Amino acid sequence: MTQLQERPLAIALDARLDAAGRAWLAAARYEVTNDEDAIARIFPAVGRHVGRGPLDATADRADVHAWTLDDAARTLLLVALGDGAAKELPLLYRHGDGAERRGVLRALAYLTLDDAVGVPLVEDALRTNDVRIVAAAMGPYAIEKLDDAAIEQAVLKCVFVGVPLDAIEGLPERVTPELSAMLARFVHERVAAGRTVPADVWPVIDRHPPTTELAEIEAELDQPVTERRLAAQAALSARAANQG
Repeated sequence: MTQLQERPLAIALDARLDAAGRAWLAAARYEVTNDEDAIARIFPAVGRHVGRGPLDATADRADVHAWTLDDAARTLLLVALGDGAAKELPLLYRHGDGAERRGVLRALAYLTLDDAVGVPLVEDALRTNDVRIVAAAMGPYAIEKLDDAAIEQAVLKCVFVGVPLDAIEGLPERVTPELSAMLARFVHERVAAGRTVPADVWPVIDRHPPTTELAEIEAELDQPVTERRLAAQAALSARAANQG
């Protein structure tokens, strides 16, 4: 895969840290470069020293896709480990709290790893119901490394737990006809239950518009049950807005 470069991340983080935070991170990076085992002690302490706010000062704190200061610092620490990162990642992920696991997942695209190391971490993260961990798992590494079936299941997981699809970089290129049809069936189920549909499913569905499934949704417009008819109207209006 195309490995992301650390320099832009380091520049962005440096601009957001105060002098004490920059000094601590520089010392921590130096330490793990010279002693791989130090990462186990340093990794949990990152948030206390660099902060946990958004990396982008203008980002919405509720945005589950937005990087945090500790995400970025943990990524830089893992990059500093070099080849030693492969050995440490599973342990850091397994024994870490939510923020530490998120940091591991964010870092994957910046590291040179065997698939046998990185992919199981993503797969485990996608089995959780922690929205921020699922969002972190659906980064560039997962988009490149997961096969079509895994991407399909991961996108459904995002929809069910409330991770916005429109901010998953690279997702449009991974949409298969089966994924479009799966999401259309999901929409029909929601409409038939008289429930709302997240608007960001439509760009994925319309990547490969599934004729049969879309016809079933449109047929709900003639339903005698008011809730189903209104749900269909709302869903299809959102689709039209997306197409416009």
